[in-house]
Amino acid sequence: MLERQPYVSIWEQLSGEKHMILLSGPRQSGKTTLGKMIAGGFTNSLYFNWDAPHNKAQLVKNPYFFEEMPRRDNSLPLVLLDEIHKYRRWKNYLKGVYDTFHESYLFLVMGSGRMDIYQRGGDSLAGRYFQFRLWPLTLAELANRRTSFNQFVKNPLALSTEQTKKLETIWRRLESFSGFPEPYLAAKPATYRRWSNAYSSRLIREDIRDLTGVRAVDDIEILYSLLPSKIGSPLSISSLSRDLGVAYNTVRSWLGVLQRFYMLFSVPTWTSKVARAIRKETKVYLLNYGLIEDPAPRFENMVALELLRAVSNWNDLGYGNFSLHFIRNKEKREVDFLIADGRKPALLVETKLTDKQASADLIRFQKHLNVPAVQLINEGEEFRILKKDEQKILIAPAWQWLALLP
Repeated sequence: MLERQPYVSIWEQLSGEKHMILLSGPRQSGKTTLGKMIAGGFTNSLYFNWDAPHNKAQLVKNPYFFEEMPRRDNSLPLVLLDEIHKYRRWKNYLKGVYDTFHESYLFLVMGSGRMDIYQRGGDSLAGRYFQFRLWPLTLAELANRRTSFNQFVKNPLALSTEQTKKLETIWRRLESFSGFPEPYLAAKPATYRRWSNAYSSRLIREDIRDLTGVRAVDDIEILYSLLPSKIGSPLSISSLSRDLGVAYNTVRSWLGVLQRFYMLFSVPTWTSKVARAIRKETKVYLLNYGLIEDPAPRFENMVALELLRAVSNWNDLGYGNFSLHFIRNKEKREVDFLIADGRKPALLVETKLTDKQASADLIRFQKHLNVPAVQLINEGEEFRILKKDEQKILIAPAWQWLALLP
């Protein structure tokens, strides 16, 4: 059984302040399993699922049904509310529950969409909750060798040199089957294909259709099927608009829907202190990166998700205001990723399948921005640190560096 320890630790830190905790993330990433795992540490807990008809009827009949929970002792109980955002008056409901019971219960609210984006009216939950995100499995989680955040800040060029064969084995399994628990644990190509086909269809034809009112599900499915070939380059919405024969704003709206339901995520450009920077371009990446056939963009997508997981966790824990970007100027010089804290650049990351020579663009932008830099490769075992003009660039296999990412 996967322990998902990084996320249990986030829960432990956030729940100590008696706020309601909202846990969101991609469908089938393991939110319910994580919630029940957390509940295992409580003497008194209750699980509620809006998708279960008897639970739905229970809430409608008695909104405070959890008060009837059998108690083993006088310890603080945990109430898990799963998919409650599908309830039409969910915001008002949670506001009332929190205001009435936050001193006597802990609440963990789970949902497969971003619960802060549903515009169904009702009072704001601002100030009543903390939120964290559960992502598909990543190397850093599976390797269980992460450094602390403070250690990483002191030395972002550190890497794991122990049992690197084991780390590479985990990386190759992720590469083949994605980080979603079901296909990753099965580790069978046929299982992954069946799961992947059903996953995207169910998300678009059930969750997106039912919760957004969008009816052009066939067109959204076609749009999603076009995206694997677009990974690694700035996304042209105009090109997609022509391919689909629909308006530019319609495609942009559909991409926003896919992002809100965690089927993709976007990475914007970084422009501060970059001469002639491209300002309005965006790259998109898939949560289910196994759909990408070309090895180079699939590798880039895998690294993007590892970095997104780290940035997301750091923000959820209150370590800063981190964001993920890429750099590209009008001369088409580019670095794949830049991690920033607020408006301050912190780290450059480049991906190359096999190139053990530092990218000229990476060297150029590192010198200009004066931040640490890493070039990750997907083949070989050798690593080295390039020193140039008092700057250092680590060139290393992805699995060695990512294993220590907090």
